[in-house]
Amino acid sequence: MSGSLIVHQAGPTLSVQDFGRPGYMAFGLSQGGAADRLALAEGAALLGQNPEFAVLEMAGVGGTFQASQDVRIALTGAPMAASVDDQPLAWNASQTIRAGQRISIGAAMKGNYGYLHVGGGFATPQQLGSRSHHIVAGIGSPIKPGMNLPIGADANFDQPDQRLPIPDRFSGGTLHVLPSAQTHRFSKAEIARFEATEFVRTPRGNRQGVQLGFEGAAFATEQQLSILSEIMVAGDIQMTGDGIPFVLLPECQTTGGYPRIGTVVPDDLPLVAQAAPGTRLRFRFVTIETALETNRSPAQVQTDLKRAMQPLIRDPREIRDLLSYQLIGGVTAGAELETSDDQNG
Repeated sequence: MSGSLIVHQAGPTLSVQDFGRPGYMAFGLSQGGAADRLALAEGAALLGQNPEFAVLEMAGVGGTFQASQDVRIALTGAPMAASVDDQPLAWNASQTIRAGQRISIGAAMKGNYGYLHVGGGFATPQQLGSRSHHIVAGIGSPIKPGMNLPIGADANFDQPDQRLPIPDRFSGGTLHVLPSAQTHRFSKAEIARFEATEFVRTPRGNRQGVQLGFEGAAFATEQQLSILSEIMVAGDIQMTGDGIPFVLLPECQTTGGYPRIGTVVPDDLPLVAQAAPGTRLRFRFVTIETALETNRSPAQVQTDLKRAMQPLIRDPREIRDLLSYQLIGGVTAGAELETSDDQNG
């Protein structure tokens, strides 16, 4: 099945995202893509489809949408108040939406980025091999009311609804960090103070990166202003001229001259992206060997998610079209159940 999703209301930073555009850093374009990549994998597992399919990323608040025909959806990432025709929708679960029904998704209850997946993925035009809206570079278009977002064919439309446990990656915690190109420029005492400091996510941040506040003296190196511009990647912890750390995210700049004290390992980046203002974070350096031991490949992530899935059991009182479901099968006519004695009188 295929069709479209009609946008009636859209949050201010609603965008189509996938895994972005790797391979363009030499041309000054960062990879971009979804801020929480694990949420993409979760939705793909719930719908039984390719994790590279495009989804809607909802930063802070969602919108109101209408299905042009029956479609399966999944909701992952930061939990948001969600309903279909005023009936609640489960989060971290797949569900079937009937043609004409309206999906309403409100503000995030925790975290920052929620994701709306559809069976078959969003089939918006590709640019440079991706459907992602790279906001900083101006590639792609923002989602606005009145748009019809095309949906690809859903090869697994008859698959039963599924759910996954909702992981807590919205409350901060300790992030694992690898040494970066300029870690050696910071003194051992400064690195120890960095690991001992509790940071707080400030309101300043977007898809380029987030600022972290803290108590105490600013962080600096002896050669703070003499570093030449070098390649930057998502996860880099950059110390600005005033000694305030920023953790870079998917749409970060590709080069920069501020020193980087370390780089957050990819598996922990969703915790940074989903850290709402006020969330507390700490950093702990690990070796590359340790990071590789704990790193999960995309294939392993999908395998783990499939093992964790369970059937979605809905409350019958919340199903308006209950009578359209086949609740009992295999019933025969009463005459066929008569015994030979009954037939012989």
